[in-house]
Amino acid sequence: MKRAFAVMMMVLFLAGCGAAARESEFYKHDTMYRNFDHLKFSWWGYKEAQPKAAQDSKAQEWWGKKIDLTK
Repeated sequence: MKRAFAVMMMVLFLAGCGAAARESEFYKHDTMYRNFDHLKFSWWGYKEAQPKAAQDSKAQEWWGKKIDLTK
């Protein structure tokens, strides 16, 4: 009984992860990071973010499309 419950919880968890990834369009991209600058910032630069990082993120569209939340 415990094993069946654990398997069922794992299936539900993985289904939820798949749905979340599908909604975020994660699978439409061939890489997780937009380019090497994005990778470098995400791994090391976020601790001491500079204004140049904000400019780069906008110019290189690191964070994807804007979503209008007013609708």
